[in-house]
Amino acid sequence: MREPQPAEEWHDVGAELFEKTIKPRGRPAILRGLARDWPATQAGRESPQALTAYIKAFYAGHPAPVFEAPASIGGRFFYNDTLDGFNFESKRALLGDVLDRLCHGLGNAAAPALYAGSVSLPIYLPGFSRKNNARGLVTAESVLESIWIGNRTCIAPHFDNTENLACVVGGRRRFTMFPPDQIKNLYVGPLDLTPAGQPVSLVDVRNPDLVRFPRFAEAVAVAEVAELGPGDAVYIPALWWHNVEALEDFNVLVNYWWRDVPDYFESPSNSLLHCLLTIRSLPPIQRRAWKAIFEYLVFQSEGTALEHLPPHVQGLFGELTQAKADRIRSILLKNLSRKPT
Repeated sequence: MREPQPAEEWHDVGAELFEKTIKPRGRPAILRGLARDWPATQAGRESPQALTAYIKAFYAGHPAPVFEAPASIGGRFFYNDTLDGFNFESKRALLGDVLDRLCHGLGNAAAPALYAGSVSLPIYLPGFSRKNNARGLVTAESVLESIWIGNRTCIAPHFDNTENLACVVGGRRRFTMFPPDQIKNLYVGPLDLTPAGQPVSLVDVRNPDLVRFPRFAEAVAVAEVAELGPGDAVYIPALWWHNVEALEDFNVLVNYWWRDVPDYFESPSNSLLHCLLTIRSLPPIQRRAWKAIFEYLVFQSEGTALEHLPPHVQGLFGELTQAKADRIRSILLKNLSRKPT
């Protein structure tokens, strides 16, 4: 099986280079040394204990979401053998206690797998972002800032609906990333039951079973990998699948999620659910017809739809505005509240 290729690497990245060159490529990018000057990164280079003390200085004291599992899972937070549950326990715990447990477990192969993921920086560590941030690069108005803390964990390939910038503060991480069109080769698990909200691949990227998942070899052939240390970052475009491995006993990462559209745009995931209600089970000939309609009006792969009409009569199918979004939402709510006839 072919090894993934290294993602393209960039140095001394500023906002202009990021916006005009890196993002338009639509591919992952390693931003080497992006967060090297953060005080948190400097503490992370010193020791896990130093980084723990630094993080604790900002902690507001709220219990945080935590995954915990026996060491026997090998850090892979995943499904159980029957795919109807998980191999870990989801709980809430004081972040300070989690940090202390991680430090106490350094070098202990029998230590439980611990993972505090998607912990909101503004809520749990107020003030952290004022001293450690990449907002000069991420200029969107609405940005979700999170911190991820754990030991040697492995998060299965999944995708986000948003743009993602992930910055390593302590430890080392390996991101293995797959283009969106590889969904057919990633063997997606149950969509109604997911470990953390997003669909995940059933393949263990570290040790893939090509007898059970033979097409995964095709996904690896076009995959890109990013090996990151303290201060390094990776840009992951929206909808790119990514497997995340934490490679040391103590790892801390800060990430930023954002969308390049106004907040009144709904998540495309809602459209996917709506299509399950309306299109997926239609007769094949009707599905093909609707595919043509969507191709023209929504995906517009051959040019702008309805360009023969003046903008003022394109109605809801013209450029989306706040007023149009509100009207569409109202129509959908009204229609979905009706019982089918």
